[in-house]
Amino acid sequence: MSATPAPDVYLPLPVSAGRYQLRVREGQGAAPELPLAFDPWLYLTPAYQQLPAHASQQWLFCLEDAGQQQTVGWLTVFATDVTHAVRSPHQAPFGGVQLTNQVPYEVLHCFLVAVQHYLQEQGIEIVELKCAPAAYSPLTTARLTQTLTGLGYAIKLAEVNYHLRLADPFEAGLHSSEKRRLRKCQRAGMYFEQEPPLLLPAAYEFIVQCRQEKKQHFSVDLARLQALFRRFPRDYFLFSVRDANGEWAALTIAVRVNGAVLYNFAPASPRAFNAFSPVVLLTAGLHHFGQANGMTLLDLGTSMLGQEPNFSLLRFKEHLGGVPSLKFTFGRQPH
Repeated sequence: MSATPAPDVYLPLPVSAGRYQLRVREGQGAAPELPLAFDPWLYLTPAYQQLPAHASQQWLFCLEDAGQQQTVGWLTVFATDVTHAVRSPHQAPFGGVQLTNQVPYEVLHCFLVAVQHYLQEQGIEIVELKCAPAAYSPLTTARLTQTLTGLGYAIKLAEVNYHLRLADPFEAGLHSSEKRRLRKCQRAGMYFEQEPPLLLPAAYEFIVQCRQEKKQHFSVDLARLQALFRRFPRDYFLFSVRDANGEWAALTIAVRVNGAVLYNFAPASPRAFNAFSPVVLLTAGLHHFGQANGMTLLDLGTSMLGQEPNFSLLRFKEHLGGVPSLKFTFGRQPH
């Protein structure tokens, strides 16, 4: 039998918060009671968080507009294997807070103060929040950074994340060297293609082998990827560049984060194709796919090797016309 879900808890907000209220729901995959006032980022959705995981406990904090009867902000945190600690996300590229730009600054402050007090009452002393890239919502990032640091959080990690604006033509920001490689791929008969999910096992092996050539680790196992493709068939895609003989020259897994953002999650190409740089053609195909589907941003991701920048990858993303923004991980330790 499944455990009975814990009853909702309402946390008091000061009078200055006006019509806003804060509901807490406990349990894996907890969902908001009121409809969302924003297009949710996939990794924060209950459906994503219902996937098998090893977190022992989960809390969902919903900021509600009682007047409009909508959820206007949310944050999910997960208990970890570290005693008295929670983090957000669990097994995802980011978590943290998402909210509408209409939420007043002081209400966001009240929300985060109430969340902090609640977690402290549960014996939680350590909190880590890995937030979305600033380009996803610059206003939210600015407000979060000021509010969290004011509440005693430190920036544990600041990563440079690159993106392409899909309103701009792909070649507009492309470096001359990458334009030459794009033309070289096209002259060689290479072409962009969306692959069926049934090829995922072979694609996974291809990606892992490409990473091994560069002495890099691929952090997601095949079973989890297959579960994600099954659960989110409209959000997870497999794209390739094939050469004139139909062989894979490059591959990637792309994720529809929401209606505005396409994330280039796992681009890979073997060293044998270095002279062509087919990832440029792959990126061009993703750019067109995102545009055709009404998206506004192609997320190229961060460029890290552990805790250190991968400078060659940073340069490559800049040559693609990538626009930098920061991706913060905030941490709070006991005083």
